[in-house]
Amino acid sequence: MQSNDARTLLYCFVPTTVVGGVGIAVSAALAGGKGALGAAFGAALVLVFMGGGLIALQRTARSLPHLFQMMGLLLYTTQILVLMIVLSIVKRVAVFDTKCTAFTLLAATLVWMAAQVRAHMKSKILYVEPEGASTPS
Repeated sequence: MQSNDARTLLYCFVPTTVVGGVGIAVSAALAGGKGALGAAFGAALVLVFMGGGLIALQRTARSLPHLFQMMGLLLYTTQILVLMIVLSIVKRVAVFDTKCTAFTLLAATLVWMAAQVRAHMKSKILYVEPEGASTPS
């Protein structure tokens, strides 16, 4: 993994973890142990799904750049389908408070996306070769 890829992952992971912790604390205060467990599950789900997706896209971009956009669309569709399946299973489980899970999942997802946009806006990735850079013949 390149250093800018690891930096992007870190810039997304840290604020999402903080928001997950806040969601767990608020859910524990409002709904007790079930709420805290549901919020922890929601935050962990976002970290696993979004982190795994970012890593997969970064590896695809490095090894198969011509498939990057198609891989992004396929990955997004797969994530939505798997998330729908996981949430439909969790909905029937009495261990979680589903509202706390949903609100923490939503907040963590929004923070991850905002952090990812910010990380990409601040990264300085060259899209052309600078003059003077020699290419091997």
